Amino acid sequence: MTRATGYDLLWEVREMNILRGLAGALLWVLAAVVGLVAVVLCVTIILLPLGLPLLNLARQLGTNGVQLMLPRAVAHPVKTAQKGSQRKAKQARRTTRDAVEAVKPGGKPRWRRKLPV
Repeated sequence: MTRATGYDLLWEVREMNILRGLAGALLWVLAAVVGLVAVVLCVTIILLPLGLPLLNLARQLGTNGVQLMLPRAVAHPVKTAQKGSQRKAKQARRTTRDAVEAVKPGGKPRWRRKLPV
């Protein structure tokens, strides 16, 4: 079994981005067609109960299509911020643990580093 190189991994990421963009574009076109059908159904008063749920479905399809085309940080800003804050919290816990070890009698820090003031 051969090991993947950095170039191979970069190529796989590029392929996945292309596939995500293509799927997003197809969903967006499908949303436009479903939305057009929904508007036509809403114009005819008798078929209004069918047109409104279809309009909602078109909105959801369009939202999903656009989210697939956008980068993760733009499509899901809260999830991206949570990941960043979890990393910072983990780093703060490590720093605090090292500071406590340095203050304990006989305790030695894992590495000697000045603590931020």
